[in-house]
Amino acid sequence: MQILLHVCCAPDATTAVERLHEEGYEPILFFFNPNIQPEEEYEKRLEATVKLANLWNLNLIVEKQDKILWEQQIKGLEDLPEGSFRCVKCIEYRLRSTAEYAKKNGFHIFSTTLTTSPKKNSKLILQIGETIAEELKIEYLHKDFKKKNGFLRSIELSKKLGLYRQNYCGCIYSLRKTSNGG
Repeated sequence: MQILLHVCCAPDATTAVERLHEEGYEPILFFFNPNIQPEEEYEKRLEATVKLANLWNLNLIVEKQDKILWEQQIKGLEDLPEGSFRCVKCIEYRLRSTAEYAKKNGFHIFSTTLTTSPKKNSKLILQIGETIAEELKIEYLHKDFKKKNGFLRSIELSKKLGLYRQNYCGCIYSLRKTSNGG
């Protein structure tokens, strides 16, 4: 069964794809990340995702990035810390866009690689995904890909495949916090 898999970055996708294949799913990668800044960082992450798709013979959909709409989602929340309501709104926007694309294009189920990161709250992502799925009448597959050493496996596979690994979430606000030692 095909599943539309929102991909935040290639390293996080490695574990997710591996595990979904083990469960009989055919993941179709969906790269939709208008939060990733600056543009050079976006390009590095997209390049790594294209590389993974090519190496593992995966289908990849790159959705148009509307940074203005993303900025509207988090307006007024820019100064909040990583893991705050700003992140909730960002995740919600990206998962809703994924679900809408899935529904419009004949997918019956969607998921995300965001749960691979130990910095992301999987329970919160589950709630967001299930709420959106219920609203749009589509299925959300919740998998906490960091479990069973999933994050460590992503590091291992990324090194083996020569994939670019980032050191911050992706948005300019998390980059500023990282750059300022926060």
